Amino acid sequence: MTIFAEKKQLVAPGEVLAEGSYFPGENTYREGNKVYASRIGLAELVANKLIVVPLKGCYTPRVDDFVIGRVVDIAMSGWNVDISSPYPALLPLSETPASRAMAARKDLTRIFNVGDLVMAEVIAFDRTRDPLLTVRGRGLGKVSSGRVVHVSPAKIPRLIGRKGSMISLLKKATSCEIIVGQNGTVLVSGRQPKNEQVAAAAMYMIEREAHTRGLTDRVSEMMNRELR
Repeated sequence: MTIFAEKKQLVAPGEVLAEGSYFPGENTYREGNKVYASRIGLAELVANKLIVVPLKGCYTPRVDDFVIGRVVDIAMSGWNVDISSPYPALLPLSETPASRAMAARKDLTRIFNVGDLVMAEVIAFDRTRDPLLTVRGRGLGKVSSGRVVHVSPAKIPRLIGRKGSMISLLKKATSCEIIVGQNGTVLVSGRQPKNEQVAAAAMYMIEREAHTRGLTDRVSEMMNRELR
């Protein structure tokens, strides 16, 4: 078993990442006894699996993904939601905790209106139909407050960090609640606007410098400096 790509090394499509009994993960593939990159990005080894974290890219929905989206239209029996994807999402009335009386009146604006921000979960998507969402779950539903931050969906793994290390650092340093959508939309809620601003600045810094070494220390130093 041999690894040819160093951790966070920039790799190109067709580049050999490893040889031996490694498993191909996201954006990689196996041919014979070797694992190759299928797109440009940063190589990572997670357990015994090789993945490539893309530098850029749009959000492709997956079942069970948590997303934060904005209602853009009201249909006959639900809402069309922009989840920053090429695929427009549908939130059916049946996937909300609406009362039967409200559902019978079909006055959907009483539940969600155009422009509302919602936290939802992807429950179906297979590229032959648009993503299907639900808000029937704990912590899901309309967003009532907070600052919205948009980062590249490709940088969400770096924003979260290994075992949640980076996002935990941001929460602790800024004393903010930070809710991360897999689609690149992040909700930040803090007691002070200044703390929210610093949290947002840290996220943009992570997005810009995700491919560089020593990023955690630089982000920590920046937040400490700004919050003094």
